[in-house]
Amino acid sequence: MTHATLEDAPDAGLPGDSVWPSVEGRLGESGGLGTPSGTLAGTTPRIGWRRQALLLAAVVACLTVFLLARVMANNPHVAADWRVTPAGGLELVYTSVPGLKEQVGKELVGIETAPRTVLSFDALALTHSSRWVVDDNQRDRLIASRLAVAREVESGHVQFVFNDGHRIDVVPRPRGYAGLGAMFWLLSAFAMVLFLVGWIVPLVQPQLRNLLYALMALAQSGQLLLAAIGSVPGLTLPSSLVIREHALLTLLDLVTGAAVLHATALFPYRSRWRSVPVMLSWGAALGFAAFAVGAGKPYAWWVSQSVLLADGLLCIAYLAFPIGPQPHPFAVVMRRFAIVTVGALLLLTLAVALVPHMPPDVQPLAAVGPVIWNVFFASVILMVPFISRSQNVMREFAMLAGVSTVATSVDLLFVAVFSFSQFASLTLSLFLALGAYAAVRQWVVNQMMGARTLTTERMFEHLYRIAREVEAKPERAADRMADLLRHVFEPLETAHTGGSARQSRVVANGSVLLVPAPNLTQGPMLDGQIALRFAERGKRLFTPEDARLADRIVEQLMRALAHDRAVERGRSEERQRIAQDLHDDIGARLLTLMYKAPSKEMEDYVRHTLQDLKTLTRGLAASTHSLTLAAAEWKTDITQRLEAARCELEWSASFDEDLTLTMVQWSSLTRILRELVSNAIAHSKASRILIEVRLQHSEFTITMSDDGVGREPAKWSHGLGLGGIRKRVKLMGGTVSWREREPKGIVCLVTVPSLGGAATG
Repeated sequence: MTHATLEDAPDAGLPGDSVWPSVEGRLGESGGLGTPSGTLAGTTPRIGWRRQALLLAAVVACLTVFLLARVMANNPHVAADWRVTPAGGLELVYTSVPGLKEQVGKELVGIETAPRTVLSFDALALTHSSRWVVDDNQRDRLIASRLAVAREVESGHVQFVFNDGHRIDVVPRPRGYAGLGAMFWLLSAFAMVLFLVGWIVPLVQPQLRNLLYALMALAQSGQLLLAAIGSVPGLTLPSSLVIREHALLTLLDLVTGAAVLHATALFPYRSRWRSVPVMLSWGAALGFAAFAVGAGKPYAWWVSQSVLLADGLLCIAYLAFPIGPQPHPFAVVMRRFAIVTVGALLLLTLAVALVPHMPPDVQPLAAVGPVIWNVFFASVILMVPFISRSQNVMREFAMLAGVSTVATSVDLLFVAVFSFSQFASLTLSLFLALGAYAAVRQWVVNQMMGARTLTTERMFEHLYRIAREVEAKPERAADRMADLLRHVFEPLETAHTGGSARQSRVVANGSVLLVPAPNLTQGPMLDGQIALRFAERGKRLFTPEDARLADRIVEQLMRALAHDRAVERGRSEERQRIAQDLHDDIGARLLTLMYKAPSKEMEDYVRHTLQDLKTLTRGLAASTHSLTLAAAEWKTDITQRLEAARCELEWSASFDEDLTLTMVQWSSLTRILRELVSNAIAHSKASRILIEVRLQHSEFTITMSDDGVGREPAKWSHGLGLGGIRKRVKLMGGTVSWREREPKGIVCLVTVPSLGGAATG
C-alpha cells in the first residue's frame, strides 16, 4: 500500500474500495483532464481528451437547456390562470387576454374543436403528466383530450366555451422566456448538473459500473427536463410531447431501475447468481421499449411500478447480505439510502393508486408528488459520487426532498382513506412530516452517514495513556499512535505507508483515511502515514469530519507529549538541585561525623550511611538508568548492609534485554529492595538471603527468600514498611506476595508484567 496507490488509483491498490470513483481526482495527469505532465515551460498546454469530452458535455447540456427553453418560449400559449372548482371544473381567475377578461369568475365548459363539437376540458386534464395515471382507459381519454387541445392551440385559433353560453375566440401568442416560470429554470439547472456529474464519473475512471452510473444519471436528467416542461404554465404540452410523454417517462424509470440493480450486483458484493435478476430487469426495460414502438400504448402502470419496486427491494437484498466475513462500508451506507428511497417510492405508489377515490378538486394535486419524488431521487443519485464528502447542505436537501415526498403521499392517503378536506389533510400531513423530520433528523443523519461521537473524557484518557507509553518506549511510538487511531475509528485494517502529507485525507471514496504519522520522539518530522481502511469495522465510510478529527488527535497527542517532556524537565532539574544540596550539605556533615566517630562501629555505620547517600544522589541526578547498572548498584548496596549484619547474600540476575529505567522506576525498585532487606535484617534473624532478579519478555520479577524465623505472612500487620512496598509495586502495575518457605523462612515475589510499559509518574 503506497501513497500514490491510495490517492491516484484506489481500485488498483485497494480493490473494491468504492463503486463510484472520486470526482476529486487530479486534473493534471497526462492525457487526462488537465495539463500533460511533460508539457514544457512556456508552451501552450494541450487539453486532454477527458477535458475535451467534459467540455463537450457542458456545451451539449447548455445547448439542450437553451433549445428547450426556446421551443417552450415560442410555443403558442393562452395567458390565463385557472382555479379548480369543488366539482373538478376550471374557473378563470385571471387573464391578460382582452376578450377573456369579461369571463373572469366563469367556469370553463370546454374547447370547441369543430363546428358544434365541444371537447370537455376539466381540472384533471390540466395535469400535464400522464405517467402517474393508474387507469388505462382514463389515461387514453386524458391523452386524447390534451392532444386535441394542443393541436387547437398550435393551429393559432382557440374557442373557449363557458358555462354562461359565451364562446370566446382567442389567438394564442408565444409565452416568451419570462412566461416559463421559475420552476422551469430550477429543474433545468438541476438536470444540467446531474447530466455533467453523470459524464464526469466515467471520464475519471472508465469502468462498467461507472458507465451504469452515467446511464442512470442521464435518465434522471431526462426526467427532470420533462418535469421542467410540465411545470410551464399553460393548458397543455406541445402535441409531439403529449403522445410520447408517458412512454418516455416510464422507459426512463425502468432504465434507471435496471442500471441501479446492475451496478449493485457488480459492487461491492459480486456473484454470478445475481446476474439473473439483472437480466430480467433489463429485459423488462427493453420489452417495454419494444412494446411502446410496436403497439403504441405501453401502459400497464402497475406492471412498471412493480418492476421498479422489485428492483429496489433486490438492491436492498444485495446490500444486506455480504459475501465475505466483513460488511463493506459502502454497502452499509447505500443500503440505508436504498431503504429510505424504496420506502418513499412505495408510499407514493400507494397514494397515487388511491387518486381515483379522491374528490375531483383534489385529484390534480396528485401531480405534485411525482415531481417531488423525481427531485428527491435525482438528489440521491447526485450524492452517490460524493457519499464520503457530501456537505451538510446536500444532505439536508435530500432529506427535505424525501420529507416532501412523504408529506405529499400522506396528504393524498388522508384524502382517499379518511375523506378529509383538502386543507385539513394538507395541514395534518405537513405537521406529521415536519414533526417526524425534527424528531428523527439527527438519527437519520447518523444512520445514513454512520456518524458517531466520542466523549472528551475518553479521548483525553487515551491520549495521555499513549503519551506516557511513548515516553516509556520511544521506539514503539508509531505503534502506540496506530493503536489510538484504531480505538477512535475502529477500522478493519491499519497499515503504515509512505507519504509526506501534513494533513489527514480521505481517499478511495471514503474507504481509506490517511493520517500523517509525526515522529513523536523528534518533533514535527514525519514518519510516513497511517492508512486506516473501513471505519467502525466496515459499517461506514470515512468523512472529512473524520480527517479533521484525526488531525486534532495528532495535534493533541503532540501537545500531551510536549507537556510531559516539559514536566519531566522540571522534575529532572529539581532532582538535580536536591541531589546537589544533599551532596554538598548532608554529605559534608556525614563525612565530618565519620572522621570524628568515637568508635569503630559508629564509623562503619556512618560510612555505610554516606555510601547510601551517594547512591541516592547519583540516582536523583540521572534521569534514566540502565537496568544492568542499577542491578549492580543494588547488589553492592545490599552486600554491604548484609555484611554489617553478618548475613550471607546469594545474588542472581538474568535479563533478556537491557532496559532503560525511568527515574520513578529506578527509585521504586531501589526502595522495594531496601525495604525487603531491612525487614529481613530486623525481623527474620536470617543467616542467609537469596535474591533473584529476572527480566524475561518484558516481565520483571524479584524473588527474595531467607532462612529466618518468619512464618504465617497472612497475619502480618502492614505498616509503613510493607504498605510502602505494596504501594510502589501497584504504581508500576505489578503485584507482590509473601509465602512460607520450607523448612523455614519466607519467600517474597514481586512481579511487574510489563516493566517497559509500567507507570512512570
